[in-house]
This record gives sequence, C-alpha cells and structure tokens, in this order.
Amino acid sequence: MSIFNELAPQYPMMPDSYRELSTEEMEQRVLAIKQKHGDALLIPGHHYQRDEVIQFADVTGDSLELARLAAQNTQARHIVFCGVHFMAETCDILTQEQQTVVLPDMRAGCSMADMANMTQTEVAWRLLTEQVGDTILPLTYVNSTAEIKAFVGRHGGATVTSSNARQVITWALKQKKRVLFLPDQHLGRNTAYQLGIPLEEMAVWDPYAQRLETDKDPQQIRIILWKGHCSVHEKFTTGQIAAIRQQDPEVRIIVHPECTYEVVMAADDAGSTKYIIDRINEAPPGSKWAVGTEMNLVRRLAAQHPEQQIVSLNPDLCPCLTMNRIDLPHLLWSLECIDRGEPTGIIRVPESIAVDAKDALKRMFEHV
Repeated sequence: MSIFNELAPQYPMMPDSYRELSTEEMEQRVLAIKQKHGDALLIPGHHYQRDEVIQFADVTGDSLELARLAAQNTQARHIVFCGVHFMAETCDILTQEQQTVVLPDMRAGCSMADMANMTQTEVAWRLLTEQVGDTILPLTYVNSTAEIKAFVGRHGGATVTSSNARQVITWALKQKKRVLFLPDQHLGRNTAYQLGIPLEEMAVWDPYAQRLETDKDPQQIRIILWKGHCSVHEKFTTGQIAAIRQQDPEVRIIVHPECTYEVVMAADDAGSTKYIIDRINEAPPGSKWAVGTEMNLVRRLAAQHPEQQIVSLNPDLCPCLTMNRIDLPHLLWSLECIDRGEPTGIIRVPESIAVDAKDALKRMFEHV
C-alpha cells in the first residue's frame, strides 16, 4: 500500500479553486507570505522539483545537502519541504521539536521507498542471519521510509546517499563481513563494484520470494542487494547510449548511479545529483552532454548553460511523477494554510522510530 493511501484520509485535499488562479497571482501570494514570515519560514527544494516551485526555494540540493541543511537550521518555525515523503520524514527527524515540517502534497511519495517495508525487512533479516550468522551490517539509501532507517539504526548501520555511498560501504565492511543494502540494488551494486568487489560476491535478495537470488554458497556473498530500484533511472538503457554515440561521438554521457550496472559501465561518467551538476557547471563552453537523470533537472541545466549542448539520455523520459506532484498551486495552498495558523500535510515521525533513525543518519554524517 502506498504512503498516500495510508495517510490520505487524515488530510484535506487542496481546494479546486487554486487551479483557477493565474500564475502571476499565485506567485505574488507566495512572495507575500515569504516576506511576511521571514526566517520563521523555510522552503527547501530538491533539484528534481518543477521550476515553478524551485524558484521559491530558500535552499536547494540533493538528498544529502538538504539533510545537512535541515539539521543545521534552528530558526524556522515551519519548514515547507518541496521534495517527497521520505525526505520530509528525514527533515522532521533531524529538526527541533518546536519546528513543524510540512509536505505540500501528501501524494508526493517514492516508489523506491515503497519497495521495502518493515515486515519484509524483518523476515529478510531473520532468514539471512540464519544462513550467515551475525555477519551482516544493514545500510539503507536515504530513499527509504523512517521505519527502515530506524531498523538500520537499531542494528548498528547507517543511511547513505549517492554522494557518500562509497565511504559508508567502506566503513560498513570494516564492521561486519557483509552488507545488506536497501532498497536500491543498482546504487549498491555500482558502488560496491567501484570499491573493487566483484559481481560474483554480490547477490539480490527478493523480498517476495524471500530468497537470495544466487546459486553460490551464501557464505561467499559480501554484498546483499535488496530487489528495489528507481522507476526513473531504470528507464535509461545501453541502447540509448549507443544511439547517442553513433549520432555524435563528441557527446559526453553522464548518469546517476541509480541507473543499472550496464548503463553505468557504458557511460563516460557517473555520480550523484550534485556530482552531475558540478561537472556540468565546470565544463567549458561548447561541451556536449547526454545526462541520465530526472528530466526537470536536465531541462534546468540546459537552460542555465546555453553555451553547452545538454540533452537527456532518454528524450522520451517524463519527469519523476511523485516529485512532480508538488506544483505552484499546492505550494501556495500549503503556505496559506500555515499563514492562517492551520498547517496541513504535517510530517511527524513517532519518537520511537525517530530515535533509531537518527542514529542511522548520524552515522551517515560521520562519513561525509
């Protein structure tokens, strides 16, 4: 069941009247509320957000940057998080009790985060430890629910982002012989391979079949990859790379490590969202890029760098559907609810979960 289906009955929907407003009127009303509340209001925006929303962000970044900024901010009374549900949860875990985190549209979830739930994870942990004993340290990508982060924290593990996955996996393998990497198999596989771990020492855990997908002795497996993925980044293919190279051999192909192993190996470069942005920002005029990541960001980079040729590796790709749910009408509605003293879409992680999840997040920050 999706997070929205679970939570929707508790929260009102945005009135249809907001859809009837002009863009100019909505923008003016958003600016007025931002000016009125000043530092008591903070709007973080993920790089994958729409331009109509990101223009009002006080801070922008990828998951790691926004997690850092959330932990550092103590002034804002209300934090209107323009991202997806797991990011807003992380923000709530890291901020102060008196601060309220709001998600403008509760439908802004993450299909990857939904691919690992607590029941599945506890079953996997029990079955795997029966096979290999107390030799596993769990790690979870920040693209996971607060409950999964808490599970990892209770068992001595850490969260990771695409920016610091190498450092955290390196640390984890010094603690235990094996790593269970949730919920994105591709980031786990690509990162472990970069660290010199052969594919033969990795295997996928299928949470539905409740088995390790390997013919090898489980004792030979060092990296256990959860069978999850990003629905956006899995749509990039080696065929697209071949087509780009045939069309123009000068184009440099850069992709996110949530892409498949085959795509990452075929690309010229791979790295986190911040890494991709930095490489393009540093590139000389006339550079040509095909970028394998979310479409809103690719379009924004192309607009910011007209002196370069920047296209999506997959020209038919749509923006991330859940990231795209937060639009200008929802942002305005959320802000006006706060302005009336009636905030809606409040994200509050229970303390029993937040304590252990914070431990996992703290261990991540130690390896940035």
